[in-house]
Amino acid sequence: MNKRFFLAMAPLLLAGCLEVEQHPRWVKGEYAGKVDQQPFQVHFHNDRLSWWATLNNRNQRQNEYNRANP
Repeated sequence: MNKRFFLAMAPLLLAGCLEVEQHPRWVKGEYAGKVDQQPFQVHFHNDRLSWWATLNNRNQRQNEYNRANP
């Protein structure tokens, strides 16, 4: 009984040893990874107002009150 208990508990004790680091690396207080570009920088050549206007137009078309009453 005692031997079976320890054999059953061994995988549970070792399961915590496989945890990997999930936080980004920091070098000299700054993030050391790739800088992600914002969507307006990629698709609208860094024109933030054009990006927000496109989002606003898309949201207005999804409004049922605006679509039902032309």
